Amino acid sequence: MNILMVLTSHDRLGDTGKKTGFWLEEFAAPYYAFIDAGANVTLASPAGGQPPLDPSSDTEDAQTKDTTRFKGDAEAQEHLASTKKLADVKAEDFDSVFYPGGHGPLWDLAVDETSINLIETFVKQDKPVAFVCHAPGALKNVKVDGEYLVKGKKVTGFTNSEEDAVGLTDIVPFLVEDELKANGGHYEKAADWASFVVEDGLLITGQNPASSEEAAARLIAKIKG
Repeated sequence: MNILMVLTSHDRLGDTGKKTGFWLEEFAAPYYAFIDAGANVTLASPAGGQPPLDPSSDTEDAQTKDTTRFKGDAEAQEHLASTKKLADVKAEDFDSVFYPGGHGPLWDLAVDETSINLIETFVKQDKPVAFVCHAPGALKNVKVDGEYLVKGKKVTGFTNSEEDAVGLTDIVPFLVEDELKANGGHYEKAADWASFVVEDGLLITGQNPASSEEAAARLIAKIKG
């Protein structure tokens, strides 16, 4: 099982002067789910190297068993610090791809042509693709056969009310929930901050950080078929 994980390289939270990036739990929980399932995991990002960590995901109250494990895992930290450049990876080398969230992807992965083409290629090769929290924003411009990938499909992602709760509704370039709906997705959600994952064909999406582990488990099950 060869799984690609794609992380953001974007570290600026709009014009606020604050930092953003990827969300630690949304990386750590899937990473260990894949590793523990015996998968070979490759990490990539648009710029390569160390992806920026959203400092809000590194606070004491945001820690989980997986983030704690990561903080004690020098090998995993080294792995993360040396992500491959997205342009240097090919879909044919992997069984699937997983996109962790954090607000960063809304700025870079949503418009990154290499990422867009990569997702389209995975789908055309009949391989599952998974996204959690803000990462479904990376689907904003993804089309297959001229139609948005999410059109007519059950999808989820960070809710408008969750964005409102973290006070970033007016900061982000777009709202994940609104964008998925605008592109024809059948958007579904559970209570704010509850684990919620939906699967439709090759597409797996999770609502928020709490959904990371389940989204990864669904992807593993899908690959094993």
